[in-house]
Amino acid sequence: MSHSVNLALERLIQSGLPVSVSVMFPTPWYQETVELLKRYPAVSVGIHLTLNSEWKNYRWGPVLGRTAVPSLVDADGYFFPAADTLYRNHPDLGEAERELRAQIDRALRSGLRIDYVDYHMGTVMGHPGFREITERLAREFSLGMSGYFGEASHDPQYWAAPAAKLDSLLAMVNRLEPGLHLVVTHVGIDDAELGALLDMNTSNPLPDMSKNRQGELDALTSRRFSAALEARNIRLVTYRQLIDMHGLQVMRRPGG
Repeated sequence: MSHSVNLALERLIQSGLPVSVSVMFPTPWYQETVELLKRYPAVSVGIHLTLNSEWKNYRWGPVLGRTAVPSLVDADGYFFPAADTLYRNHPDLGEAERELRAQIDRALRSGLRIDYVDYHMGTVMGHPGFREITERLAREFSLGMSGYFGEASHDPQYWAAPAAKLDSLLAMVNRLEPGLHLVVTHVGIDDAELGALLDMNTSNPLPDMSKNRQGELDALTSRRFSAALEARNIRLVTYRQLIDMHGLQVMRRPGG
């Protein structure tokens, strides 16, 4: 979503950890992200399907433009800051499908190999109509869907204070049971650009976002984190590797 996040992303990739990177294709800095990821073809790339724009003074709107999908945008033509405000606007499902398709088309035209989709703020999973559209588009474009491989999702470090994020990750590693697990992370550089952003999200906004994202980057690239994985014999895999191992036919709707 920003230059600061892209800088952190490259630092994480260069640490050698296998990672899956979800790109928000409606955002202003996505083209820099694309150029960055082209230098690291082993990274599994996904589309972070986006119907919200939650940062004060830094907004984005639909790939198709405000006039093409008016039920998805606020009075200024930007995506709503939270899922509940979008739902209350009675979004048109046809408009939602066209916009999500446009995001996928932009991703595929970028020249990156696209492996999967996931969901900014969970918005397309929290609305039955949006979820059905997303599932249909994933099948059409032969894309994996995050959460549909039976993976248990974890992000304890997100809620921990910056200085405690590494300990939070280590505690998670030590309590993992055998199986497939997804660790969701948000990295960034604590600089003036990221520090200026204020979350307008109506549910659980995270204060000091830039410090928290720097904390996640520092924790993930810590030698103590990689040593804990080695000690527990935990193997990191990307969504590309997961799909290569099991195929798309194993996907099932969570809880379905």
